[in-house]
Amino acid sequence: MALSSPVSLFQLCMLLFSFFFSTSFSAKLNPTIDSLSLSFPLTSLPLSTAKPLNRNPNLRTLSSSSSSYNIKSSFKYSMALVVTLPIGTPPQHQQMVLDTGSQLSWIQCHNKTPPTASFDPSLSSSFYILPCTHPLCKPRVPDFTLPTTCDQNRLCHYSYFYADGTYAEGNLVREKLTFSPSQTTPPLILGCATESSDARGILGMNLGRLSFPSQAKVTKFSYCVPTRQPANNNNFPTGSFYLGNNPNSARFRYVSMLTFPQSQRMPNLDPLAYTVPMQGIRIGGRKLNIPPSVFRPNAGGSGQTMVDSGSEFTFLVDVAYDRVREEIIRVLGPRVKKGYVYGGVADMCFDGNAMEIGRLLGDVAFEFEKGVEIVVPKERVLADVGGGVHCVGIGRSERLGAASNIIGNFHQQNLWVEFDLANRRIGFGVADCSRLSK
Repeated sequence: MALSSPVSLFQLCMLLFSFFFSTSFSAKLNPTIDSLSLSFPLTSLPLSTAKPLNRNPNLRTLSSSSSSYNIKSSFKYSMALVVTLPIGTPPQHQQMVLDTGSQLSWIQCHNKTPPTASFDPSLSSSFYILPCTHPLCKPRVPDFTLPTTCDQNRLCHYSYFYADGTYAEGNLVREKLTFSPSQTTPPLILGCATESSDARGILGMNLGRLSFPSQAKVTKFSYCVPTRQPANNNNFPTGSFYLGNNPNSARFRYVSMLTFPQSQRMPNLDPLAYTVPMQGIRIGGRKLNIPPSVFRPNAGGSGQTMVDSGSEFTFLVDVAYDRVREEIIRVLGPRVKKGYVYGGVADMCFDGNAMEIGRLLGDVAFEFEKGVEIVVPKERVLADVGGGVHCVGIGRSERLGAASNIIGNFHQQNLWVEFDLANRRIGFGVADCSRLSK
């Protein structure tokens, strides 16, 4: 999720991860996090709000670590990824949106947003609020672009504002995740929100030094998004999530991430995002005439292509979006819903039978280096946005106020996506995600 613009499609959907823990622990998790083996399910629930979400603070390269996690969970796909994590000592289970586009993780520390239970700091023996004298509580701290101030109690106060209008503010704190009495993470820097517009917190998973993977020394994580159900269907299928090694990874195909030196500052570049070298797009087997350079950052940083679990739709810069739309019009021109723009960003929408339209359009493929690609079958090219309307799951990034290409979770359905941080690569593997956790 990037810091996004109002009424983008980014929060409409995110997978909901509910972490229910099993007892398959194979190693202790201690402050050095040598190894961990946990297994828990992830359950999909509808979001309490239906606003778009895209949240991407500034990012930077994560240094590799030697620690090893092995955690499995299953989740059900609604429109977001929400994980339920055990925060504090003893643990209080908190719902947090899994977001590979954000850095700072934060939890709810008030009771203003039912039905989500907020975290009660007074019940945790490991809770610690950062004072104003803490090094993080200074302006322009590297990797931490959010404004921090001293509150009236001389505690470190933060404010987090997203471009879709979402906000959270409160105190920066240090707190553990407690999987069992003998298995905890080291203390992590989190936000403890006393005011927010969302019912759930955020689990920041990008490459920043304050992200969850960086602080907890996670070197690998992956998830598998099940197929999305129609807008009027309350049946949410279950998918899977791994923190650590994935037993399915032998069949994944990997693409190297593009990384950027710490000194490289470009106004439109997000150096902490999971940036991949996309090369082209096919629709119905037809390669579109899009220069590969459109998918790479230019001298000003515009055009990078990132994988974002916190975005529902995929977003393309103007050159790529225009070529996609031209092909849609060529194949389906008379059927396009005229004058209709979904969420202010997507104008390739249709009334009528989605399966028939999908068959006419064919599969959509996003091409990367070395023959790696994400293929979206024709049956899943269109998203049900309600009211009998279906839209191609692609929006124009300029309307988000972004200058990037963003692959959202709509185009990650029935696909393992693995973030191998130690080896600076991202893996993809086709799967029936709804069956994996059964």
